[in-house]
Order: sequence, then structure tokens, then C-alpha cells
Amino acid sequence: MSRAATLSDAELVRACRAGDPEAWNELVERYSRYVYAIAVRGFRLADEDAEDVFQDVFTRIYTRLDSLRDDDALRPWIAQLTRRRCLDALASRGRETAVDEEGLGPEESADLAEVEEAFVVREALAGLSETCQDMLDRFFTRDQSYKTIADELAIPSGTIASRIARCLGRLKQALEPES
Repeated sequence: MSRAATLSDAELVRACRAGDPEAWNELVERYSRYVYAIAVRGFRLADEDAEDVFQDVFTRIYTRLDSLRDDDALRPWIAQLTRRRCLDALASRGRETAVDEEGLGPEESADLAEVEEAFVVREALAGLSETCQDMLDRFFTRDQSYKTIADELAIPSGTIASRIARCLGRLKQALEPES
């Protein structure tokens, strides 16, 4: 894992502003799926339009990073840039219905909320130990059974269940708002 991968968003912004190429690569890596998901799932853009939005958003981030007022607000800023660029893409395609951010239909709004939620979960997962990340990935993403995981990791099946439960507890704590 690179040093930039462990930085908070605010630290990443500061490193990018200082001209650190590793930080810029991490910013693109960290937010590329997010931008693309907003374009494709939230706005239902065709792949070529989504690629154009992607390129434009990251170009704007690179050229306008100094205009970000709150370094901790990187993700909302990227989401706003992406939504605006998606709206521009829809308008340039000559859509017959006018669309603005507040005018998104319930399906599109739900898709955007789902993208945001998935990103929050992904961030929380990244904060867990590598063991927890691997265990949860195997069970939920790869749909491996307790037995398969146990066989591959040479751990008793009963241990797998308790580890998954502990890792889910840690994930839940990471996702709960601090009060």
C-alpha cells in the first residue's frame, strides 16, 4: 500500500496541491469508480458519454483543486462536479425533458443515493484490517462458503463464522455516525 493510500481526503488534497504525483494517482484511484458510477448508474449515461464525463471531471479537479474551500469536502465537491458535468452531457445530447439536480426522478435520485452509500461502505471497509477486508470480500463479494474460506485459509470453519461476525461488527462501528 502506498503512503498516499493511507492519507485522509484533506491530507490527499494538500499533497496534490504540493505537486505530489503519487497523491494525484491515489486521488484518481480513490474516486474513479465513484465518478463513473454517478455517470452510469445515477444519470444512465452511455459508456462513451460517461468516459467523457470522467475525463472532464478529473481535468477540472486537477485544474481547480485550489478553488476547493474545505479540504475535507473533497468527495461532495467531486460529486457536485460530476453531477454538473452529467447534466451538461444530457443537455448536449438534446434530451427532450429538462433535467436539473432537484428535478431528478425518484429512480435516478435513488440510484445516486445508492452510489453514495456504496462509496461510504467502501471507505469504511478500507479502514478495516487486511484480514477483515479479505474475509468480508471472500464471503460477500466472491460468495464463498464458510467451508471454502476455511479450506483456502487453513482455518476451522467455525472460526470463519466468528471472524466474519467480528469484522461485520467493526464495519458497523465504522459506519455509525460519531455522536
